[in-house]
Amino acid sequence: MSPQALVERKALLHDGGRMRRLALGLLLMLLLPGTAQAGVRVAAFYYIWYGTAAADGAYQHWSQHGHTPPDDIASSYYPAQGLYSSSNTLVLAAQMDELRAAHVDTVAVSWWGRGSAEDERLPLLVAAARADGLTVAAHLEPYGGRTVSSTVADVTYLRTYGIRTFYVYRPEDLSSGDWLLAQPALHTSGTTLYAQTALVGWAASSGFDGVYTYDIVVYGGGKFHRLCAQAHKRGLKCAPSVGPGYDAQRGSGDPKLKPRRNGATYDSMWRMAIAAGADSVTITSFNEWHEGTQIEPAAPAGRRGGYRYLSYDGAWGRHGVAAETAYLERTAYWSDVFRKTSPLQLKTSAP
Repeated sequence: MSPQALVERKALLHDGGRMRRLALGLLLMLLLPGTAQAGVRVAAFYYIWYGTAAADGAYQHWSQHGHTPPDDIASSYYPAQGLYSSSNTLVLAAQMDELRAAHVDTVAVSWWGRGSAEDERLPLLVAAARADGLTVAAHLEPYGGRTVSSTVADVTYLRTYGIRTFYVYRPEDLSSGDWLLAQPALHTSGTTLYAQTALVGWAASSGFDGVYTYDIVVYGGGKFHRLCAQAHKRGLKCAPSVGPGYDAQRGSGDPKLKPRRNGATYDSMWRMAIAAGADSVTITSFNEWHEGTQIEPAAPAGRRGGYRYLSYDGAWGRHGVAAETAYLERTAYWSDVFRKTSPLQLKTSAP
């Protein structure tokens, strides 16, 4: 999508869009149960690490694993809007609009430490998310030199942005005893910490408030019931991660695959998360294009630079341009089922 087309897209979204969202928000406040609004959360893992030559001086992440953008990128899919920069405020605003329309509450932004590109762009993301009424959480990644002490400093710093929920990826890289000792400092100001692990006993003994899984290949939906049962028994929150599929062959060379099955994989994981009694559902992911877990709109299948990219064609019976937004729309459906604000459909066709 050209810069001018992107501006026009954003203008269309906002000409009257704010008033429509305000009206919808007021209507929902009147119609939905209080517990559905306040207690149940849906979070999407979000990546703010993309750059383009025009906006950032070089292609960032699109060129991962030896690829040469703009036609040859580190993904088996191609974004519907074209390659974008995460430093472009219009891009961020449009993405937040899409997440809001998908009935996602929380943007869990991947964060790689102070001074990283993700850190520098964080203020832009926080502003865009809050303009759409979304909460921002931090997905604390295992940057070089990360320790429990540095994580305490990170949490203190990120609280200045109003962030109160933290998802700690690979927490078992660090010792349980160190985590436990740091919990008083980590839990000031109402902070909630989730550990990315299926070892519930380890998370409880380390002082975490809950668990999530992120990896949708290792932790399939069949493990959610046991995970949530054990978490609740130990007084922890359970936020299993659902995703549409996995294909990182072009992104990293990982040969593992989890086929999307025209949307059936996503449906199955959502069903099992709900049946497990999840307190929250985390989505892997909004835009991790390298691993093919994204629900962000993808372009129809086509050949670019000698490679034929995959698409969402066939998802819930949709084809071509109509399939581009299929996963966002299905997310809105499952989010509402999870909150018990809409009935479960017996068929798997998209609403």
